[in-house]
Amino acid sequence: MKLQKKQSSRGGLQNRTNRNPLIQYAGLLSYIILLAMRVPLSRVIGDAGIGLFAPAFEIFFLITLFTSYSMTGAMSGIIRYRVKREQHRNAKQVFRAAFFTNLFISAVLGALLFVFSAFVADILVLESLSRMAIIAVAPVLIVAALIGVFRGYFNGYGLGMLTAHSQYLEGIAMMACAMFGSNALYDYGVKVAALKQNVAYGYAYGALGAMLGVLASQLITMLYLLVIYVIYAGAMRGRFAMDSGKKAEPRFFAQRVLLAGSVPIALVSMCSNVFMLIDQRMFNYCMNKKEMGQSRTALWGSYYGKFAVLVGIGSALGVLSVYGMTGRIGSAYDREEYRTMRDRIGKAVKKLFIVASPVAVYLAALAHAVVACLYTGKNDTAAAWIQKGSVIIVLYGVTFLFGHLLYRMHMLKELFLSTAVGVLAHVLTAYLFVQKAYLGADGIIYALIIFFALYGGLNFFFLSRNLKYRQDWFNGVLFPAAAAVVSGIAVMLAERFLLEPVGAALTILIGIVAGLFFYITFLMILRVIGEAELSKMPLGFFFIMFGKNIGVL
Repeated sequence: MKLQKKQSSRGGLQNRTNRNPLIQYAGLLSYIILLAMRVPLSRVIGDAGIGLFAPAFEIFFLITLFTSYSMTGAMSGIIRYRVKREQHRNAKQVFRAAFFTNLFISAVLGALLFVFSAFVADILVLESLSRMAIIAVAPVLIVAALIGVFRGYFNGYGLGMLTAHSQYLEGIAMMACAMFGSNALYDYGVKVAALKQNVAYGYAYGALGAMLGVLASQLITMLYLLVIYVIYAGAMRGRFAMDSGKKAEPRFFAQRVLLAGSVPIALVSMCSNVFMLIDQRMFNYCMNKKEMGQSRTALWGSYYGKFAVLVGIGSALGVLSVYGMTGRIGSAYDREEYRTMRDRIGKAVKKLFIVASPVAVYLAALAHAVVACLYTGKNDTAAAWIQKGSVIIVLYGVTFLFGHLLYRMHMLKELFLSTAVGVLAHVLTAYLFVQKAYLGADGIIYALIIFFALYGGLNFFFLSRNLKYRQDWFNGVLFPAAAAVVSGIAVMLAERFLLEPVGAALTILIGIVAGLFFYITFLMILRVIGEAELSKMPLGFFFIMFGKNIGVL
């Protein structure tokens, strides 16, 4: 009885920990930190430096989707299954198998990247001076892979709090170390540029310094996890003595199970994110054909460091609004409570559009003010890109919500099909818009809109067909979107008349406050939200009183 009570208490503590927003949303919040890192980084190494840093960071990101993200998820489930059955030695075997498998894969990929760095820089992305930063990715892959192994181990034992701490540490350390490294090597690169009479070398060394900062952040995170592992390993020795496993699992069996669990989601994740490398190659080709090779790196750096950052952060805010709901939807599906599940899906879609629609509209309306507030120099081109592509924020939210639900409900074939069709459509349209029509970054943005619209639409189609879900299009989609667009007129007018007199920061504040007032008012008028929803919002009491006074509540 004492043992059962102790386990119950530990489970309750774990559940409370998992409900902690800072722990539950650690992955998304740390991702926002990584996006925000490009803002100060662009001030140090400029748009051209960001353009040379982009292919190296994207290669690092893509490969770690397999060796870190996917492997962590697979390890967590496999170890958790064995821990619940008190098969601690088999859980340890899974850890060892993952450690050596990941170490081998990352070492091989790092060696290949080192050897073929010139080919990647010159042929794949058409940016020869990015080679130094790409070479620096090779050792980063090995450390990042080991980080993924330790995170999977801790998650499997229900220690998600430690994993969350490591994610925040990684993000903050990466921002600080990348800033320090880029600043130090950029100064050195300026001297090299003077000797070679080529200013681009300053940006190349700045990009190299930023990538070395990424390496330093991975080493810091790895050291933190290693210390925690050593401390926790002492407490694990007692569990091995009570192991209930009848026989130890062979290492090759554990490796096969790990790869079977990680490869499918890795393929989906990598296909969903490979477009940035493809787009840079097409963009550089387009700029070369237009005889704009001298400015292409800086233009791509502006796209990668401004448009992609601001639209990416806006997309992450939309995802944050529904991320916690996907687990409850999946739980209802597992319990075969299909009516509850469909009701929760409808609430999730409605909440997504209530949050993502104004984020997209207000970002477009305040594009010039936002880029003026965050960046230096002339940014009219970046603002125009944001205005054209802010709809991606809503489309990305839809893609994530239904894609994540397909994954939670084990519909991987449908998810992979959606991903493959979306990527092929994006590559085809980007090829036509960029390499044939020479539309440059505008063509890439149009291709991205098509990609996420098709990807998210197919995810929705497969989920609706398999679960017999019917969407409430008016109350859940059209009304929130319409309210956001109408209230966005007030935000647009605020930027037009206030940007020069009062400055960017105050314009953003006034515009958002005015827009949200009209937006919530329109939502009340359209009966999208009521008193129950308003009571959970900040300053909701004000809108409840206001709504009752004007007769809409």
